[in-house]
Amino acid sequence: MTDHSHYLLFKPYGYISQLSSNDERQARKKKFLIDLYNWPKGTMPIGRLDEKSEGLLLMTTDGKLSDHINRSGIEKEYFALVDGDPSEEKLDLLRKGIEIGFDGKKYITKPAAVRRLQESPGFPDRAKKIRDARHGPTTWLSITIKEGKFRQVRKMTSAIDCPTLRLVRVRVGNLKLEAIKTGEVVVWDGKI
Repeated sequence: MTDHSHYLLFKPYGYISQLSSNDERQARKKKFLIDLYNWPKGTMPIGRLDEKSEGLLLMTTDGKLSDHINRSGIEKEYFALVDGDPSEEKLDLLRKGIEIGFDGKKYITKPAAVRRLQESPGFPDRAKKIRDARHGPTTWLSITIKEGKFRQVRKMTSAIDCPTLRLVRVRVGNLKLEAIKTGEVVVWDGKI
């Protein structure tokens, strides 16, 4: 039996969800997870967060665990700062499943748990400013999904005409971002 290592990472904005790149030009221009921690050989992310997304990213040396989590429909909760103030009717469209584009085809998302946050979650400011408040209202939403299509949450909020301005994954299963600081890595026991 091989001993594996598992980690929780608060992935910062602007980082690619991979350790490094074989493309020298990309490696010079982009930020990779290797810059955040001295990862053991064979470490891989479980799932992905796009370059403009932040939050909880699970890392492991156990490919079977990674495959299990990616395929098992475990809940993933995101806090999304959206442009505008979506009505309950629009939020209901997200709750029931909404049509988005995926892989060049139309796709109806599975039902999602969606709620409006009453106050800002208090994340640290990003290095890159989001936008000026003079451009209208913004709203923080909690969106919980059990699937993870490419840029799904961003596509969902765009489909209700409230594009995502900031996206932070705060939970995967029972694992929560909570007190982890931006760029911090915490050892995890591999249980989900």
